Parts: sequence; structure tokens; C-alpha cells
Amino acid sequence: MFKVIQPQTAADFAAYHQLRYQQLRQPWGQPMGSEVDEVEGQSVHRMIVDEEGRVVAVGRLHKTNCFSGQIRYMAVAEKYHGKGLGKLMLTSLEQVAIEQGVKTIELNAREVAVSFYQKMAYQLLAPAHTLYDEVKHFAMQKHLPAYSGEHLSWLTELKQVWHQTIPVSKHMLIHPASYNGEQFTVCADRAANINLHNTMFAGSIYTLATLTGWGWVHLLVKSEQLKGDIVLADADIRYHKPLHGQPMAKVCQDDTAGKINVLAKGRRARIQVQVNVHDGDRKVATFNGKYVVIPEVNHK
Repeated sequence: MFKVIQPQTAADFAAYHQLRYQQLRQPWGQPMGSEVDEVEGQSVHRMIVDEEGRVVAVGRLHKTNCFSGQIRYMAVAEKYHGKGLGKLMLTSLEQVAIEQGVKTIELNAREVAVSFYQKMAYQLLAPAHTLYDEVKHFAMQKHLPAYSGEHLSWLTELKQVWHQTIPVSKHMLIHPASYNGEQFTVCADRAANINLHNTMFAGSIYTLATLTGWGWVHLLVKSEQLKGDIVLADADIRYHKPLHGQPMAKVCQDDTAGKINVLAKGRRARIQVQVNVHDGDRKVATFNGKYVVIPEVNHK
């Protein structure tokens, strides 16, 4: 029994990087540490463990811009080859990419892995580089299917509302990426929001988080087939770390409090929403907002 998990602890990452090193660097006499690069902290990391918790496969997704991503460091322990773990890992990373609004995945495949990626619908583009003067790599690309959740039309409408009524959201390329009733994900473009330190403006993080919370409440109202005007009554934010990569904000059902259905009785709904802003897997900011939904008044 295998399962895909996100490494969380120092021990998790030690095992994750150890397998990466053993499969991708050690056979060519490279030192420990050569299996990591400068964008580790901006990336999505996944590993597959067996029923005893042993790490048997690893992979990483890094968003290169708002709508593109790169998969690197795919590796499966030798004794587990032929069990479909590469496919399981790749599919898992692609699903994360789709949920974060990625439209195109790029990667550099080792020559021995080209046929595997072709079976997974990746297109061979051209020769890339040769690692350690020995390991040939080839550039490959895949256009991911568009997010197709049942609420896609709601997300399209929400994006239009934001861009029409809050012009800065269009400049920041803030866009709802996915929603399944339990989780809502919103992304923005790093290039439009960087400061002199080459990290995301604190004000841009706050704007992204505020709109994500507002959007979550908007979707709650819509899911109950109700109407009302949403205003932010109070909020605070904690910045944990600088955001170096592509920003992503997320709301989960468990991080929401309040009853939206009081709108049906003509009463104001007060909804507390926690929004976490991420840089890859890392949480870089936590926003807590109190939103009030004012019921729509019918004038006869």
C-alpha cells in the first residue's frame, strides 16, 4: 500500500532528500547537498511512502510563473521500479499544478525516462543539457487540462467581479484557481508584485489574502442561493517569512466560522475566515478577516 504525502518534519525532508541524492547524484560521485537548489523553499514537495513509512519515491513542482511550472527531481527507489510509482507521483504533482492555475508543465527528462513521459502525454521538444558530461537530458512539455470543477462558472464570474470592481486585482493578476466546496485557492503573479528585495510586497500579500477571504464568503453566499453585499469589518495579518516565489492563498472549510444562512431571514451574516498565503508548500502569512454580509433589500 503506497500513499503520496507532503514532507513536513526535518526527518521527513532528510529521508526525502536522501532518496533524491541516492538516485540522482550519488551514482555520479556528487557530494551531499548537490541534490538541492536555490528554489527548494519556493516549491511543492511530495514523496511516496510504503505501509511502513519508508520513502520510495520523490518529486518536486516549482511554479516558474503565474501559469507555468517545472517538475524536477523525480526519483523512484530501485527496488520499487515497475510498480507504477512514477506515474502516481507525476499525476499527483500535475493535480497540484492544476489546482494552482498552472496551464503548462515543463521538464528536462533523462534519456532513459523520455519514453515514460511520452506515455504520460509529454511532448518531446529538443535536446537540453548533458549532466556531468554523461547524462543526456531532453526538454519536454505538457499542456495541462483546464481546471474543470463543477463550480468553474462561479470562479469565472468571481474573477470578472474582481477585475471590474477592483482594478488592482487585474494588475496583480489575482485569479481564483480552484474551488471544491471545502477548499478555495487563489493565485497572483509574482512579477507584478515584487519589491526592491525581490520578494512580494507586504501590501500585495494583504490584498491577495483579503480578496481570497472575500471570494470565499462570496462562494458561500452563492452556494446557498442567497444574495448580499460583502464588506470586510476587521482583519489582521501575520507575516511569517518573505515570499520569494509564486504566491498562492488558500482557505479551507475548517478555517471558517459563522452561519451564512441567516441571510435568508433578513439578518446580517458574520463570517470569520482564515487565509493562509503560501510560497510553494511553505506558509508565509496568516490572515484573519471578519466579513459581514448585508442582506439584499427588495424595494417594492
